[in-house]
Amino acid sequence: MMGNSYMVYVWLIICVVALTGLASGPCRAIGDAVTYGVGSWPREMGDMRARVRVNVGAEAVVAHVGWRRHDPAPQEKAVAVVDAATGKQIANVARLRIGPESGDIAFAPETVPGDYYLYYMPYKVIKAEQWQYTIEYLQPTPPADADWSARNSLRADDLAGGAWESLPKADLIEIQARTEFDRPDPMEVIATRAETDELLKRFPLKPYLLFPEDRRYPIRMTDCLPLRWIETGPGDRFEGEAARGEFYTFQIGLYAARMAVDDVQVGFSDMRCESGSQIPADGFTCFNLMGTDCLGLPMQKSVKVALGRVQALWFGLQIPKQTPPGVYRETLALKVAGAQQSIVKLSLKITDQTLDDAGDSELWRMSRLRWLNSTTGIDDTVTAPYTPLQSSANGVKCLGREIRFAATGLPSSIKSGQREILARPIEFVAETANGSVKWKASSTARTLDDTAARLVRESSAHSDLLSLDCVSKTDFDGYTNFRLILEARRDSDLKDIRLEIPVRKDVAIYMMGLGRKGGCRPDRWQWTWDVRRANNMVWIGDVDAGLQCKLKANTESWDIYDLSESGLPDSWANGGKGGCDVVEDGDAVLVRAYSGPRSIKAGDKIEFRFGLLVTPVKPLDPAHWSQRYYHQYVPVQTAKDAGATIINIHQGNELNPYINYPFLTVDKLAAYVKSAHEQGMKVKIYYTVRELSNHVAEMWALRSLGSEVFCDGPGGGDPWLREHLVSGYQPAWREKLSESESDAAIKQTGLSRWHNYYLEGLAWLMRNVGIDGLYLDGIGYDREVMKRVRRTMDQVRPGSLIDFHSGNEFDFHDLRISPACKYMEHFPYIDSLWFGEGYEYETEPPDYWLVEISGIPFGLYGEMLHGNGNPWRGMIYGMTARYYSGADPKHIWRLWDDFGIADAKMIGYWDRSCPVKTDNKDVLATVYAKSDKALISLASWAKDPVKVKLDIDWAALGLDSRKATLTAPAIPGFQDAMTAPWSGEIAVEPGKGWLLVLAEE
Repeated sequence: MMGNSYMVYVWLIICVVALTGLASGPCRAIGDAVTYGVGSWPREMGDMRARVRVNVGAEAVVAHVGWRRHDPAPQEKAVAVVDAATGKQIANVARLRIGPESGDIAFAPETVPGDYYLYYMPYKVIKAEQWQYTIEYLQPTPPADADWSARNSLRADDLAGGAWESLPKADLIEIQARTEFDRPDPMEVIATRAETDELLKRFPLKPYLLFPEDRRYPIRMTDCLPLRWIETGPGDRFEGEAARGEFYTFQIGLYAARMAVDDVQVGFSDMRCESGSQIPADGFTCFNLMGTDCLGLPMQKSVKVALGRVQALWFGLQIPKQTPPGVYRETLALKVAGAQQSIVKLSLKITDQTLDDAGDSELWRMSRLRWLNSTTGIDDTVTAPYTPLQSSANGVKCLGREIRFAATGLPSSIKSGQREILARPIEFVAETANGSVKWKASSTARTLDDTAARLVRESSAHSDLLSLDCVSKTDFDGYTNFRLILEARRDSDLKDIRLEIPVRKDVAIYMMGLGRKGGCRPDRWQWTWDVRRANNMVWIGDVDAGLQCKLKANTESWDIYDLSESGLPDSWANGGKGGCDVVEDGDAVLVRAYSGPRSIKAGDKIEFRFGLLVTPVKPLDPAHWSQRYYHQYVPVQTAKDAGATIINIHQGNELNPYINYPFLTVDKLAAYVKSAHEQGMKVKIYYTVRELSNHVAEMWALRSLGSEVFCDGPGGGDPWLREHLVSGYQPAWREKLSESESDAAIKQTGLSRWHNYYLEGLAWLMRNVGIDGLYLDGIGYDREVMKRVRRTMDQVRPGSLIDFHSGNEFDFHDLRISPACKYMEHFPYIDSLWFGEGYEYETEPPDYWLVEISGIPFGLYGEMLHGNGNPWRGMIYGMTARYYSGADPKHIWRLWDDFGIADAKMIGYWDRSCPVKTDNKDVLATVYAKSDKALISLASWAKDPVKVKLDIDWAALGLDSRKATLTAPAIPGFQDAMTAPWSGEIAVEPGKGWLLVLAEE
């Protein structure tokens, strides 16, 4: 055996497979008559094997396998040999000459004549967690019988003499991949060094070589030429066939044969047919060199190719639907610095077929690559429930909120409803040894853009030392971005540059952010920048009025967990001197974002960016009471019978198996959605960005974009990633699809053109599958993309919903950030929250529940997850669980319907006007009031059983105390039925409570 007990189990598994023979897929001859096919065997044996045949009896035979491998370090991996007839592992195996191009393996055959399988990448699993999957390839081991090695000149000392070359030879029949998805041919079958050298000799004057390639054969390798290119050779022609209306894609591989290639440029011309018809050149694009970023701005990319490397250039051409059939030709000019221009002659046959969807329904066409440059959702549409902005000379009003600006361009007043948030104007302070500089307005504020969806203003101020330009952009959702440019008019030594936000003390009741959990505000809080944590934001306020401030870098980024991608902003962080503190200052609570001392020269400019969001971002939506989730893939009727109105389809099941790529099983998903719609139910799916499945059809085109879409990294993770992507990626989430198959995602960058693709994908799913919205588990994009998501949903499928889930990231990897604060900028476009996993519902106090979990201070309702939540405390905030992991909220839902909670007014314990209170500070009451009755939710945070009395404001409720009765309806798993006088004592168990109906007889 191989000296590893782990293998014993594996061999027992594969015996049956080997005895039943080969489940072969289509085969393709390549190179030296080597044939590639597909077999079937346990994955732990590796994804590749060679099938060889022994025709003569001998104690030892040698198999020469021209495997042409791209996986790294093949010499460090074991080779296991199995008798195909018996399923028995051969004990005596000697690795003679092992390299990427080929391997020579000697073994002792037992069945002659007979076939043998040579598994050349077997491995064992070290860790099999969803977020961390680690394997080790098995190490080579010596033959079991040392005498056998000696008799056949196979000892290590014998190999140099080459005596083993006279041993009988086994014939290579086929190289097999375990699945079709694992196949390396044809584009990962490497050319040998000799073949590559011979190719170069044929083109001695070419500094680089071009290989036009069909989209059916995506270029995969960047460090080796594929054997296919040795066979076809470089070329200056490309021929293809396209339908009318199709977005046609193709590739050109650039091999930097004798020089590093810098500054690649391409030029297009109109395609012309002999009939005189044309396809305009403006329909061409090269995704590697140009495009549209996720903000809708044009972008140019620089492509550099190191000496000896390969770069795939992906091209696309939109064929107009009215194009007459025929053969169209043009020349594509490719230029690189320091070398002669190359011309590629394109010939494209346009058929009489017309594609109404540009080819999007057929993934093999790669037409969806044009989605990378989509601008869907980038317009001035104001999404519900928001109303057009109302601007004035010095202010702006949006839904329920108002901002007024001082001469510096910073807010002098911020209101939520009628409640003023600021104690005095916000200031940007530049402090010298002589005190703070006095700003003087340079001119009247200028309006740069004023639409229903945004207001952009510019103000200027100056002092004798400095000038200050302030550009602000207020969106219709109430978010305002500020860009401050400080310029030195002469050399200056500054003690500090800081932003001061004075919040009224009567408003600053709660706080969350800057490494502080949500809850009641402390008297003082201090925070400093840390690249390991993206917690550079704070919210301070009350339930009906608050303000979030986020300190930002000078370039657009979305920092999911840490600041490693964008880096610490030099303006604010100032080499570790900057930070932020929250202190009481008279009638104000002062948020002071400081950058510390620095010296600046005349003409120096420093840019400071930050964003402000006024809360709550919108009124609470009463539709919450009818949005009842079954968060699991079950038969539609099962969800219907449970009382659910919405089904969430996560990924990892047969309808949506692949991570953030729901396009491979759309027929199944569409049939399910149709069935749900027939039952009056909605279906939403898990679909986001952050990680992306390795099954994505556009994988190799995306990889050709370098680190634009996928994060660079050391590699690792799932065997498929190691053997095909090899390096230059970061493994992410892995989902087990079956006992032998997996979906292995890789990490994506914070903002990229994939977000454009994602938005087009969302629109396509709504049009073609009928999904009713999104379930987001974490959000892999900023608020600008989220705004586009909401616009797209509202335009394509009105009434669609977004519900958002996050685990508790405060303790997760010690990120010290509260999701409610981190994702607050997205809240204007979200319909509901589901905060769970790591949230301690039993131990955290009410102020934490209110700020961190409920969503109420921000204009959102939430639901509970972790351990199915605490139903008594949840109802204080209008929350219940959803059907998931054993939770069964149907009895609470039934009470909602029986009482008619959708028509009631929720008055929380936090509201000074709440008409029902208790005489115990640890037992809180929230009231759902109707004209003729009220539902009173009681929940206890007391450590022991207590008895409480209700203090009722009868006038506020509009009820007659002389006629009122108090009853507790029976709710299975929640409470037994009870009738009690409203003036009596009510016994409340710790961590529990009551739902009581107060009504007149």
